[in-house]
Amino acid sequence: MGWRGGVPLALEVAVLVTSVCLAGVSGDEFSVLRSPQSVVFRDGSWPIPGERIPDVAALSMGFSVEEDLSWPGLAVGDLFHRPRATVLVTVKGVDKLALPVKGVSYPIENAVPFSLDSVANAIHTLFSEETPVVLQLAPSEERVYMVGKANSVFEDLSVTLRQLRNRLFQDNSVLGSLPLNSLSRNNEVDLLFLSELQVLHDVASLLSRHKHLAKDHSPDLYSLELSGLEEVGKRYGEDSQQFKDASQILVDSLQKFAEEMFNLYGGNAVVEVVAVKAFNSPNIRKTRSILQSSQSEPDNPYNLAYPYNYNYSVIFNIILWMMIGLALAVIVISYNLWNMDPGYDSIIYRMTNQKIRMD
Repeated sequence: MGWRGGVPLALEVAVLVTSVCLAGVSGDEFSVLRSPQSVVFRDGSWPIPGERIPDVAALSMGFSVEEDLSWPGLAVGDLFHRPRATVLVTVKGVDKLALPVKGVSYPIENAVPFSLDSVANAIHTLFSEETPVVLQLAPSEERVYMVGKANSVFEDLSVTLRQLRNRLFQDNSVLGSLPLNSLSRNNEVDLLFLSELQVLHDVASLLSRHKHLAKDHSPDLYSLELSGLEEVGKRYGEDSQQFKDASQILVDSLQKFAEEMFNLYGGNAVVEVVAVKAFNSPNIRKTRSILQSSQSEPDNPYNLAYPYNYNYSVIFNIILWMMIGLALAVIVISYNLWNMDPGYDSIIYRMTNQKIRMD
């Protein structure tokens, strides 16, 4: 065995191989705080691509996705009992939270910005005649999107920065129950962080007034993006006492929020948390060959077939098996009619018998 500077050469090679394998996996984390028995998340450290997080949410709710997901962390589960709600909270500014060990966590690979718009559109399309609740909210950016009964349920929810600040200084705000420690009520950054915790409390509180919506058959979706902790880190530094206190307060608030939402849906909800230090910009490379012709080529010079969408196989199977079933039905009915014994009820027998009697 070779040695280099007192360190075995094989050890250096092992460290190098490990670092290469983990180069694409950042310290960001995807955690499942609560999930029903019908949705199975396996214990493991399989990295999940950041752009496939919406597909995990869609598959856990029983919806189909355009591209198959080969991530082993999500099992098939019970296909006939899907969760009534999915709650996804994205926390920016930290790559890992000290969440309880009873949950399941996975590292995130290539944490790019994502949205649950596809899941929201699927719910709105499939359950437009029912009462789904879809809420997507980013308090610090004043972004809000509501579909279905969410407009009436969260009518009094504070969504602008001015409303959030005024809500904090009301009598029943979280300022009276949270241990602020090193955080201050007079600092704008601290108030922004605390206002996001107020939003978590208000979402669960307002939904508790409409418990009947949590018991219907239409699935609900909640997507919240919190960036107050990131601003605290920029203001005081990540090694400061303020950042440590804010992180602990946020963990406690998330656990309480997850428990309240899980109980409101009778234990039939998935509550997930995405902790991201900073989102990466999507890796898009645009290249041009030096041999590329300046003249435009035909759109389809090789007469190739047009690409099929992901619904092709579904429609094909429906039509195929329907035609096979109809063909078999026609064959069986025709065979039985041809070999049917009419007996004495046949019109031919009655007419013939009557003619014989007349003769």
